[in-house]
Amino acid sequence: MVSFLINIFKLLKAVVVGIKDDQEFRILLFLLVTMLIGSTFFYSGIEGWSKVDALYFSVMTMSTIGYGDLVPTTEYSKIFTIIFTFLSVGIFVSLNTKIVLMTLNQKKEMLLKRKIKMDSDSAK
Repeated sequence: MVSFLINIFKLLKAVVVGIKDDQEFRILLFLLVTMLIGSTFFYSGIEGWSKVDALYFSVMTMSTIGYGDLVPTTEYSKIFTIIFTFLSVGIFVSLNTKIVLMTLNQKKEMLLKRKIKMDSDSAK
């Protein structure tokens, strides 16, 4: 449980840094949130699902998990889901890749600073 909380903290830290410092991250996050909101309203309106079920289905589809407990039943929903999947999976993967790269770069910078400090301390 502790490691889960530590990882959630690291994720939130990366998101805050990304929002603050990286325009590409902000664009990807905006697209992801916009797609989730749009798909949630679409599925709740067309399929009659609750907002939570529609959001759940959208996230499961976007992340390619797809449990199959909720399934589009209308032709419009099926066509929308095909388009949504192609668009959202790319955005989801791109945003996750960006988060991983930012986290690795933060770690690299921290190690570099530590090495520079150790080198300057040993030179004294």
